[in-house]
Amino acid sequence: MRTSFHHLRDDERGISIVFVALGFMALLAATTLSIDVGMFMAGRSAAQTSADAGALAGATALAYNSFTDRSATSPAVVSAIDTAVANSVVGGAPSVGVGDVTFPLDPAGVADRVKVSVYRTTARGNAIPTLMGSLFGVATVDIGATATAEASPANAETCVAPFTIPDKWTEKQTGPWDPTDTFDLYDAAGNPLPNPDVYIGPEDKVNYTGYNADRDRGLEIVLKANNDTKVTASFYNPWDLPGSVGAADYRANIDTCNTNVVPIGFDMPPEPGNMVGPTKQGTNDLVAEDPGATWDTDCNCVKGSAFPKSPRVVIIPLYDPVAFADGAAHGKPITLKVVNFIGFFIEGMKAGEVMGRITPVGGLVVGGAPNPPAAFPKAIRLVQ
Repeated sequence: MRTSFHHLRDDERGISIVFVALGFMALLAATTLSIDVGMFMAGRSAAQTSADAGALAGATALAYNSFTDRSATSPAVVSAIDTAVANSVVGGAPSVGVGDVTFPLDPAGVADRVKVSVYRTTARGNAIPTLMGSLFGVATVDIGATATAEASPANAETCVAPFTIPDKWTEKQTGPWDPTDTFDLYDAAGNPLPNPDVYIGPEDKVNYTGYNADRDRGLEIVLKANNDTKVTASFYNPWDLPGSVGAADYRANIDTCNTNVVPIGFDMPPEPGNMVGPTKQGTNDLVAEDPGATWDTDCNCVKGSAFPKSPRVVIIPLYDPVAFADGAAHGKPITLKVVNFIGFFIEGMKAGEVMGRITPVGGLVVGGAPNPPAAFPKAIRLVQ
Protein backbone atom coordinates (compact mmCIF):
# COMPACT_ATOMS: atom_id res chain seq x y z
CA MET A 1 0.00 0.00 0.00
CA ARG A 2 2.79 2.29 0.96
CA THR A 3 4.53 1.42 -2.27
CA SER A 4 1.43 2.45 -4.25
CA PHE A 5 1.36 5.86 -2.54
CA HIS A 6 5.04 6.35 -3.28
CA HIS A 7 4.36 5.47 -6.88
CA LEU A 8 1.56 8.00 -7.19
CA ARG A 9 3.66 10.65 -5.50
CA ASP A 10 6.51 10.16 -7.89
CA ASP A 11 4.35 9.75 -11.01
CA GLU A 12 4.95 12.79 -13.34
CA ARG A 13 2.50 11.72 -15.99
CA GLY A 14 0.01 14.58 -16.82
CA ILE A 15 2.29 17.37 -15.61
CA SER A 16 2.56 18.52 -19.22
CA ILE A 17 -1.15 19.36 -19.11
CA VAL A 18 -0.45 21.85 -16.34
CA PHE A 19 2.34 23.45 -18.34
CA VAL A 20 0.17 23.56 -21.45
CA ALA A 21 -2.63 25.21 -19.48
CA LEU A 22 -0.27 27.77 -18.02
CA GLY A 23 1.24 28.37 -21.46
CA PHE A 24 -2.20 28.77 -22.94
CA MET A 25 -3.07 31.42 -20.37
CA ALA A 26 0.16 33.27 -21.13
CA LEU A 27 -0.50 33.02 -24.85
CA LEU A 28 -4.04 34.29 -24.33
CA ALA A 29 -2.74 37.22 -22.33
CA ALA A 30 -0.18 37.99 -25.02
CA THR A 31 -2.85 37.73 -27.70
CA THR A 32 -5.03 40.15 -25.75
CA LEU A 33 -2.13 42.52 -25.48
CA SER A 34 -1.25 42.34 -29.17
CA ILE A 35 -4.81 42.53 -30.47
CA ASP A 36 -6.56 44.89 -28.08
CA VAL A 37 -3.65 47.16 -27.29
CA GLY A 38 -2.79 47.38 -30.97
CA MET A 39 -6.38 48.29 -31.70
CA PHE A 40 -6.37 50.90 -28.94
CA MET A 41 -3.18 52.48 -30.29
CA ALA A 42 -4.68 52.60 -33.77
CA GLY A 43 -7.84 54.08 -32.27
CA ARG A 44 -5.87 56.74 -30.43
CA SER A 45 -4.14 57.69 -33.67
CA ALA A 46 -7.45 57.79 -35.54
CA ALA A 47 -9.00 59.94 -32.80
CA GLN A 48 -6.12 62.40 -33.08
CA THR A 49 -6.56 62.51 -36.85
CA SER A 50 -10.25 63.24 -36.33
CA ALA A 51 -9.51 66.05 -33.88
CA ASP A 52 -6.79 67.51 -36.13
CA ALA A 53 -9.10 67.49 -39.16
CA GLY A 54 -11.92 69.10 -37.19
CA ALA A 55 -9.70 71.85 -35.80
CA LEU A 56 -8.25 72.65 -39.22
CA ALA A 57 -11.73 72.74 -40.76
CA GLY A 58 -12.92 75.09 -38.04
CA ALA A 59 -9.96 77.42 -38.49
CA THR A 60 -10.45 77.37 -42.26
CA ALA A 61 -14.09 78.36 -41.80
CA LEU A 62 -12.99 81.23 -39.55
CA ALA A 63 -10.72 82.50 -42.30
CA TYR A 64 -12.95 81.91 -45.33
CA ASN A 65 -16.53 82.09 -44.03
CA SER A 66 -16.75 84.30 -40.96
CA PHE A 67 -14.08 85.28 -38.49
CA THR A 68 -16.54 86.83 -36.06
CA ASP A 69 -19.37 84.29 -35.90
CA ARG A 70 -18.64 81.81 -33.08
CA SER A 71 -22.23 80.70 -32.44
CA ALA A 72 -23.41 77.08 -32.26
CA THR A 73 -24.57 77.25 -35.88
CA SER A 74 -21.57 79.20 -37.17
CA PRO A 75 -19.56 77.90 -40.14
CA ALA A 76 -16.58 77.32 -37.84
CA VAL A 77 -18.48 75.12 -35.38
CA VAL A 78 -20.48 73.24 -38.02
CA SER A 79 -17.40 72.60 -40.19
CA ALA A 80 -15.36 71.43 -37.23
CA ILE A 81 -18.02 68.94 -36.09
CA ASP A 82 -18.89 67.63 -39.56
CA THR A 83 -15.25 67.08 -40.47
CA ALA A 84 -14.31 65.47 -37.17
CA VAL A 85 -17.16 62.95 -37.16
CA ALA A 86 -16.48 62.08 -40.80
CA ASN A 87 -13.16 60.57 -39.67
CA SER A 88 -13.92 57.06 -38.36
CA VAL A 89 -12.34 55.89 -35.11
CA VAL A 90 -12.14 52.07 -34.92
CA GLY A 91 -15.11 51.61 -37.21
CA GLY A 92 -17.36 54.21 -35.65
CA ALA A 93 -17.87 57.96 -35.62
CA PRO A 94 -16.51 59.82 -32.61
CA SER A 95 -18.80 61.96 -30.51
CA VAL A 96 -18.29 65.70 -31.06
CA GLY A 97 -20.84 68.18 -29.76
CA VAL A 98 -21.19 71.94 -29.94
CA GLY A 99 -19.56 72.24 -26.52
CA ASP A 100 -16.54 70.31 -27.78
CA VAL A 101 -15.63 73.14 -30.17
CA THR A 102 -14.15 76.14 -28.38
CA PHE A 103 -12.24 79.26 -29.37
CA PRO A 104 -9.24 79.78 -27.08
CA LEU A 105 -6.95 82.81 -27.28
CA ASP A 106 -3.48 82.62 -28.73
CA PRO A 107 -0.47 83.76 -26.64
CA ALA A 108 -1.01 87.35 -27.82
CA GLY A 109 -4.62 87.29 -26.55
CA VAL A 110 -6.21 87.07 -30.02
CA ALA A 111 -9.23 84.78 -30.50
CA ASP A 112 -7.97 83.15 -33.69
CA ARG A 113 -7.89 79.52 -32.56
CA VAL A 114 -10.31 76.59 -32.77
CA LYS A 115 -10.03 73.71 -30.32
CA VAL A 116 -11.82 70.43 -31.01
CA SER A 117 -12.21 67.45 -28.68
CA VAL A 118 -13.44 64.05 -29.92
CA TYR A 119 -14.62 61.11 -27.83
CA ARG A 120 -15.35 57.41 -27.97
CA THR A 121 -16.12 56.87 -24.29
CA THR A 122 -18.57 55.18 -21.96
CA ALA A 123 -19.90 58.58 -20.90
CA ARG A 124 -20.77 59.34 -24.54
CA GLY A 125 -22.27 55.89 -25.09
CA ASN A 126 -19.79 54.94 -27.79
CA ALA A 127 -16.86 53.35 -25.96
CA ILE A 128 -14.71 50.98 -28.01
CA PRO A 129 -15.46 47.28 -27.31
CA THR A 130 -12.51 45.01 -26.67
CA LEU A 131 -11.91 41.82 -28.60
CA MET A 132 -10.18 39.70 -25.97
CA GLY A 133 -10.30 41.92 -22.93
CA SER A 134 -13.85 40.91 -22.09
CA LEU A 135 -12.44 37.52 -21.04
CA PHE A 136 -10.64 39.38 -18.27
CA GLY A 137 -13.52 41.64 -17.32
CA VAL A 138 -12.58 44.61 -19.54
CA ALA A 139 -15.44 44.95 -22.01
CA THR A 140 -14.75 48.47 -23.33
CA VAL A 141 -12.13 51.20 -23.28
CA ASP A 142 -12.38 54.99 -23.57
CA ILE A 143 -10.47 56.95 -26.21
CA GLY A 144 -10.38 60.69 -26.81
CA ALA A 145 -8.20 63.34 -28.43
CA THR A 146 -7.91 67.11 -28.65
CA ALA A 147 -6.41 69.41 -31.28
CA THR A 148 -6.10 73.17 -31.74
CA ALA A 149 -5.70 74.99 -35.04
CA GLU A 150 -5.12 78.66 -35.74
CA ALA A 151 -6.21 81.11 -38.42
CA SER A 152 -3.40 83.55 -37.80
CA PRO A 153 -2.34 86.63 -39.78
CA ALA A 154 -0.22 85.75 -42.81
CA ASN A 155 2.65 87.92 -43.97
CA ALA A 156 3.43 86.51 -47.42
CA GLU A 157 1.77 85.14 -50.54
CA THR A 158 2.47 83.28 -53.77
CA CYS A 159 0.57 83.54 -57.07
CA VAL A 160 0.56 87.32 -56.63
CA ALA A 161 -0.92 89.48 -59.39
CA PRO A 162 1.49 91.81 -61.23
CA PHE A 163 -0.52 94.91 -60.38
CA THR A 164 -1.15 96.71 -57.11
CA ILE A 165 -3.81 99.04 -55.74
CA PRO A 166 -3.81 101.29 -52.66
CA ASP A 167 -5.02 99.97 -49.34
CA LYS A 168 -8.33 101.35 -48.09
CA TRP A 169 -8.38 104.60 -46.13
CA THR A 170 -10.82 106.81 -44.21
CA GLU A 171 -12.25 109.26 -46.72
CA LYS A 172 -12.55 112.76 -45.27
CA GLN A 173 -13.31 114.77 -48.42
CA THR A 174 -16.35 112.99 -49.85
CA GLY A 175 -16.93 110.29 -47.24
CA PRO A 176 -17.83 107.60 -46.74
CA TRP A 177 -15.13 105.79 -48.72
CA ASP A 178 -16.06 104.13 -52.00
CA PRO A 179 -13.97 102.50 -54.74
CA THR A 180 -14.03 105.65 -56.90
CA ASP A 181 -12.55 107.95 -54.25
CA THR A 182 -9.10 109.52 -54.43
CA PHE A 183 -6.70 109.70 -51.50
CA ASP A 184 -5.97 113.36 -50.79
CA LEU A 185 -3.37 114.87 -48.46
CA TYR A 186 -2.59 118.02 -50.48
CA ASP A 187 -4.39 120.55 -52.67
CA ALA A 188 -3.55 121.19 -56.32
CA ALA A 189 -0.72 123.54 -55.27
CA GLY A 190 0.87 120.92 -53.04
CA ASN A 191 -0.28 122.50 -49.77
CA PRO A 192 -1.47 120.21 -46.94
CA LEU A 193 -5.24 119.96 -46.72
CA PRO A 194 -6.87 121.07 -43.46
CA ASN A 195 -8.79 117.80 -43.24
CA PRO A 196 -6.75 115.21 -45.13
CA ASP A 197 -7.75 111.62 -45.75
CA VAL A 198 -6.41 109.17 -43.16
CA TYR A 199 -4.62 105.89 -43.64
CA ILE A 200 -3.58 103.63 -40.73
CA GLY A 201 -1.75 100.43 -41.64
CA PRO A 202 -2.41 96.83 -40.55
CA GLU A 203 0.23 97.00 -37.82
CA ASP A 204 -2.48 98.75 -35.76
CA LYS A 205 -5.17 96.08 -35.43
CA VAL A 206 -7.64 98.33 -33.62
CA ASN A 207 -7.45 101.41 -35.85
CA TYR A 208 -6.52 99.85 -39.20
CA THR A 209 -8.43 101.58 -42.00
CA GLY A 210 -7.70 99.02 -44.71
CA TYR A 211 -9.54 96.10 -46.25
CA ASN A 212 -11.07 93.50 -43.96
CA ALA A 213 -12.00 89.99 -45.10
CA ASP A 214 -15.28 89.94 -43.15
CA ARG A 215 -16.49 93.49 -43.72
CA ASP A 216 -15.44 93.88 -47.35
CA ARG A 217 -16.21 90.39 -48.61
CA GLY A 218 -18.08 90.66 -51.91
CA LEU A 219 -17.22 94.33 -52.44
CA GLU A 220 -17.03 94.92 -56.19
CA ILE A 221 -14.10 96.91 -57.53
CA VAL A 222 -13.51 97.89 -61.14
CA LEU A 223 -9.78 98.17 -61.71
CA LYS A 224 -8.54 100.82 -64.14
CA ALA A 225 -5.09 101.62 -65.44
CA ASN A 226 -3.40 104.21 -63.21
CA ASN A 227 -2.48 107.66 -64.49
CA ASP A 228 0.48 107.85 -62.05
CA THR A 229 -0.64 111.18 -60.60
CA LYS A 230 -3.46 110.27 -58.22
CA VAL A 231 -4.15 107.60 -55.64
CA THR A 232 -7.53 106.19 -56.61
CA ALA A 233 -8.94 103.06 -55.01
CA SER A 234 -9.78 101.56 -58.40
CA PHE A 235 -6.52 102.48 -60.20
CA TYR A 236 -3.88 99.80 -60.46
CA ASN A 237 -0.13 100.13 -60.94
CA PRO A 238 1.65 97.42 -62.96
CA TRP A 239 4.81 96.03 -61.36
CA ASP A 240 7.44 93.39 -62.06
CA LEU A 241 7.38 90.21 -60.03
CA PRO A 242 10.78 88.70 -59.15
CA GLY A 243 12.53 87.47 -62.29
CA SER A 244 9.97 89.11 -64.60
CA VAL A 245 10.21 92.07 -66.94
CA GLY A 246 8.23 93.33 -69.90
CA ALA A 247 4.75 92.85 -71.30
CA ALA A 248 5.01 89.11 -72.01
CA ASP A 249 6.03 88.26 -68.44
CA TYR A 250 3.41 90.67 -67.09
CA ARG A 251 0.66 88.96 -69.09
CA ALA A 252 1.88 85.48 -68.07
CA ASN A 253 1.88 86.48 -64.40
CA ILE A 254 -1.85 87.25 -64.68
CA ASP A 255 -3.03 84.03 -66.28
CA THR A 256 -0.57 81.68 -64.53
CA CYS A 257 0.72 81.38 -60.98
CA ASN A 258 4.10 82.96 -60.33
CA THR A 259 5.36 80.82 -57.43
CA ASN A 260 7.77 83.41 -56.03
CA VAL A 261 7.03 84.24 -52.41
CA VAL A 262 6.17 87.92 -51.92
CA PRO A 263 6.24 89.07 -48.26
CA ILE A 264 4.81 92.17 -46.66
CA GLY A 265 7.43 94.91 -46.91
CA PHE A 266 8.54 93.76 -50.38
CA ASP A 267 9.52 96.48 -52.89
CA MET A 268 7.37 96.44 -56.04
CA PRO A 269 9.43 97.73 -59.00
CA PRO A 270 7.10 99.51 -61.44
CA GLU A 271 6.54 98.19 -64.93
CA PRO A 272 6.68 101.15 -67.38
CA GLY A 273 3.40 101.98 -69.11
CA ASN A 274 -0.16 101.23 -68.10
CA MET A 275 -0.15 97.71 -69.60
CA VAL A 276 -3.79 97.96 -70.68
CA GLY A 277 -3.35 95.49 -73.56
CA PRO A 278 -1.44 92.79 -71.63
CA THR A 279 -3.83 93.20 -68.68
CA LYS A 280 -6.82 92.56 -70.96
CA GLN A 281 -5.15 89.60 -72.67
CA GLY A 282 -3.97 87.98 -69.45
CA THR A 283 -7.33 88.49 -67.74
CA ASN A 284 -9.28 87.02 -70.63
CA ASP A 285 -6.95 84.01 -70.70
CA LEU A 286 -7.44 83.52 -66.96
CA VAL A 287 -11.24 83.70 -67.18
CA ALA A 288 -11.15 81.14 -70.00
CA GLU A 289 -9.44 78.64 -67.67
CA ASP A 290 -12.53 78.47 -65.45
CA PRO A 291 -15.42 79.93 -67.48
CA GLY A 292 -18.17 78.45 -65.31
CA ALA A 293 -17.09 80.23 -62.13
CA THR A 294 -19.35 83.08 -61.00
CA TRP A 295 -19.78 85.24 -57.94
CA ASP A 296 -22.89 84.27 -55.97
CA THR A 297 -24.23 87.28 -54.05
CA ASP A 298 -26.36 85.07 -51.79
CA CYS A 299 -23.39 83.30 -50.20
CA ASN A 300 -20.86 86.00 -51.14
CA CYS A 301 -18.67 83.30 -52.61
CA VAL A 302 -17.54 81.70 -55.85
CA LYS A 303 -19.88 79.10 -57.36
CA GLY A 304 -19.62 76.88 -60.42
CA SER A 305 -15.85 76.52 -60.48
CA ALA A 306 -14.30 73.46 -62.08
CA PHE A 307 -11.56 73.55 -59.42
CA PRO A 308 -11.49 73.21 -55.60
CA LYS A 309 -10.20 76.79 -55.68
CA SER A 310 -10.86 78.81 -58.82
CA PRO A 311 -7.70 80.13 -60.52
CA ARG A 312 -9.67 83.31 -61.03
CA VAL A 313 -9.16 84.10 -57.34
CA VAL A 314 -5.91 86.06 -57.44
CA ILE A 315 -3.81 87.82 -54.82
CA ILE A 316 -3.50 91.59 -55.19
CA PRO A 317 -0.80 93.33 -53.13
CA LEU A 318 -1.74 96.62 -51.49
CA TYR A 319 0.46 99.69 -51.03
CA ASP A 320 0.45 102.56 -48.54
CA PRO A 321 -1.47 105.46 -50.14
CA VAL A 322 0.42 107.97 -47.98
CA ALA A 323 3.74 106.95 -49.51
CA PHE A 324 2.31 107.34 -53.01
CA ALA A 325 0.69 110.71 -52.27
CA ASP A 326 3.82 112.12 -50.64
CA GLY A 327 5.93 111.12 -53.60
CA ALA A 328 3.57 112.40 -56.25
CA ALA A 329 2.97 115.72 -54.47
CA HIS A 330 6.67 116.48 -54.12
CA GLY A 331 7.90 115.12 -57.44
CA LYS A 332 9.76 112.26 -55.79
CA PRO A 333 10.24 108.80 -57.31
CA ILE A 334 7.45 106.57 -56.07
CA THR A 335 8.61 103.41 -54.29
CA LEU A 336 5.75 101.09 -53.55
CA LYS A 337 6.01 98.50 -50.79
CA VAL A 338 3.55 95.73 -49.98
CA VAL A 339 1.62 96.58 -46.81
CA ASN A 340 -1.09 93.93 -47.14
CA PHE A 341 -2.91 91.70 -49.64
CA ILE A 342 -6.48 91.05 -50.69
CA GLY A 343 -8.10 88.09 -52.40
CA PHE A 344 -9.80 89.15 -55.63
CA PHE A 345 -12.16 87.05 -57.75
CA ILE A 346 -11.87 88.27 -61.33
CA GLU A 347 -15.34 88.43 -62.86
CA GLY A 348 -14.09 89.55 -66.27
CA MET A 349 -13.27 92.53 -68.45
CA LYS A 350 -15.58 95.42 -69.29
CA ALA A 351 -14.51 98.26 -71.54
CA GLY A 352 -10.87 97.49 -70.88
CA GLU A 353 -11.32 97.42 -67.10
CA VAL A 354 -10.96 94.45 -64.73
CA MET A 355 -14.08 93.72 -62.69
CA GLY A 356 -13.91 91.64 -59.55
CA ARG A 357 -14.96 90.97 -55.96
CA ILE A 358 -12.97 90.93 -52.75
CA THR A 359 -12.80 87.48 -51.17
CA PRO A 360 -10.94 85.91 -48.24
CA VAL A 361 -7.71 84.06 -49.00
CA GLY A 362 -5.13 82.02 -47.16
CA GLY A 363 -1.48 82.96 -46.92
CA LEU A 364 1.97 82.07 -45.63
CA VAL A 365 4.03 82.97 -42.60
CA VAL A 366 7.70 83.60 -43.39
CA GLY A 367 10.51 84.81 -41.19
CA GLY A 368 12.18 88.16 -41.62
CA ALA A 369 9.03 89.99 -42.76
CA PRO A 370 6.59 92.18 -40.81
CA ASN A 371 3.65 90.23 -39.47
CA PRO A 372 0.90 92.82 -38.90
CA PRO A 373 -1.97 91.65 -36.68
CA ALA A 374 -4.58 93.05 -39.09
CA ALA A 375 -3.22 91.24 -42.16
CA PHE A 376 -6.01 90.33 -44.59
CA PRO A 377 -4.90 86.76 -45.48
CA LYS A 378 -4.86 84.02 -42.86
CA ALA A 379 -2.45 81.13 -42.38
CA ILE A 380 -4.19 77.91 -41.30
CA ARG A 381 -2.05 75.62 -39.14
CA LEU A 382 -2.17 73.20 -36.25
CA VAL A 383 -0.64 74.60 -33.09
CA GLN A 384 -1.46 71.88 -30.52
